[in-house]
Amino acid sequence: MMIVKAGEFWVAKITFTDGSAFKKRPILILWIDGDDVVVAAVTSSKPRTPTDVVLIDWGKCGLRVASTVRLSRLDCLERSLLIKKLGELSEIDATALMEVWTQHVKPNF
Repeated sequence: MMIVKAGEFWVAKITFTDGSAFKKRPILILWIDGDDVVVAAVTSSKPRTPTDVVLIDWGKCGLRVASTVRLSRLDCLERSLLIKKLGELSEIDATALMEVWTQHVKPNF
C-alpha cells in the first residue's frame, strides 16, 4: 500500500461525471479518510474566485507549470485513483491556503 500524506501533490485519475472516461489531473491531498482522500483541484488557469490560491513554489512542488489550487473544487477519491506523487506543499503556500480556507471555505446556510 502506498504512503499518502496531506499536503502532497499527486496525479490522479479524475472520472468524468457521466463515468464514460477519466482524465489524469494534478490534485492536492487535503486530508485522508480511511481508504479515501479529500482533494482540491490544481489548475494552470488564473484565479477566478477568492477560493483560488496561486502557488508561489509550484516548481518546487513538482508541478510543471505555474498553478492555482481551487479550494472550491473539492473531491473525495479512492486511493486507488492516485497515480504518481509529484511533490509536497511548501510552507509559504500552505500558509496561504490555510488563510484562504479559514476566510472563505464554509457553508452558506
